[in-house]
Amino acid sequence: MMFKNPPKEWGPLEWLVAAVVVIALVGGLITWNSSRPGPCGEGLEEIAGECVGVTAQAFDADEETKSLIKAVADENARVRQDWENPTDDRAPIPYVRVALMMPFTSNASSAMTGDMIRRSLAGALAAQLEANSASGPHYQLLFAPDGKHLSEWRPVVDRLAELTRDKAAPLVGVTGIPSSTTETREAVAELTGRGIPTVGPVITAASMNFRYFFKTSPNNEQFAEALSRYLDRYPQKEKGLLLWDSREGDVYSQNLREVFDRHFGKTYDLKNHNSHYIGSSGDDQGIPQRFADAVARICRDQADTVFFAGRDQDLPAFINRLANEGGCDRGGHKLRILKVGIGLEPTLTAAGIERSLRRANAMIVDASAYDPDWAKDPGEAPSGFSPFHARFKKIQSEHELGTKPLEDGYAAMYYDGFALLASAVDRSYSEITEGGHTERLPSTKDVYSTLTFSTINGGTCTGCLVGAGGTYGFTGPGENNQWAVCKPVPVIEFPPVARSGDKKKLPLYRTFRGDEEKSCPS
Repeated sequence: MMFKNPPKEWGPLEWLVAAVVVIALVGGLITWNSSRPGPCGEGLEEIAGECVGVTAQAFDADEETKSLIKAVADENARVRQDWENPTDDRAPIPYVRVALMMPFTSNASSAMTGDMIRRSLAGALAAQLEANSASGPHYQLLFAPDGKHLSEWRPVVDRLAELTRDKAAPLVGVTGIPSSTTETREAVAELTGRGIPTVGPVITAASMNFRYFFKTSPNNEQFAEALSRYLDRYPQKEKGLLLWDSREGDVYSQNLREVFDRHFGKTYDLKNHNSHYIGSSGDDQGIPQRFADAVARICRDQADTVFFAGRDQDLPAFINRLANEGGCDRGGHKLRILKVGIGLEPTLTAAGIERSLRRANAMIVDASAYDPDWAKDPGEAPSGFSPFHARFKKIQSEHELGTKPLEDGYAAMYYDGFALLASAVDRSYSEITEGGHTERLPSTKDVYSTLTFSTINGGTCTGCLVGAGGTYGFTGPGENNQWAVCKPVPVIEFPPVARSGDKKKLPLYRTFRGDEEKSCPS
């Protein structure tokens, strides 16, 4: 077939125009794709199957945590609107940002269990809501997920450092840091190097010391001091066993083992009476929770005191093994399992574990940062407990937080971690505005300096945090390694022991002030 008008061949000009169009389309597609949030959401990237980074918005996490994440994201959006576009002709309210650096997903070996994550987030949200109900700057609570095992911290810290330079809504500090590990030591060292004030609400390893790292919990040395007073008050045969987690990289367990040995090693001959196991938290280093050797030694030596240098997640397995195989004659003495912790993890007070403890004629003695009885008897609670408790009960009514959500102490201590930074911001902002600089918000330098100004004398305190876990403060730069002064350290027995003729409770030990009356604020 013959064409009357054969198709015109393209010349150089037509090909050039076509190439330009194609390049423009491809470039636009690339730009559009790069500008869209990734599968994790704005500010986050997927690394090794997890969302890592920093964001103020909701993102994909464990199903049980999503409602809490949305609640924080909604509050963040409200805070931003109250500055950029306030309603009802109200004056704009400036805001600063605090980052919550921790995992938001969990599995069987992760640094935090799902319940720990939810309760920690609920405590931080309670503190954010409390701070935003007051005058002064408001607060966004940024999510800063760094992986289940806390190992993906580098891109998080880089982004946090960038946010400290934001003049409109600066990042003023970081809280979270849920565990003392090799990874968290590196992360906190880098945060200190960037000059970012950081709070560890539940850090207890006495070796976690960096200039910009503030700890609201007692450390292992102080926990041991409180346990020493307990043992002096209630002595037994002084036959003991040191049971320690041998997992490499667990700074907490390693430090606690050293502390127990230093405080009790000579009296209980722990050099010759100890056993180890591999903990379940972390990467694979062998079969975890092997306690047969420990139980056999307890029976052989008729031990009456176990010093447990490990994490709460592993203690139920030891107690059950003790109940099943430890029914030996220990001279009728109750076996006391001495541990330290933020509170009493609900798995340790479950009905099954209580039965196992009674079968083994054993009990838990826990030197703690938080007393579960504070929620039951407000008269015994610190003066700052009530605002936290009111906020937490409302959050609990709106979100599923698991069994006994107050007892492990994570909610209270994460509340204090955020509240400590907010208190320092408010104090700094007051001084800035008094000086006539109403346009400037506090910086990380201001917050750090303010955190180091507190004076405790004769039971009164200037510049202290009035928190859910007590009223306490910090000494000057470089002193006391930024551990809290006057933090209460209750000692909890489970199951509770009723002692005739012993109506007076064990004197409450206070960090760095001992148990002298009127040495610390109530």
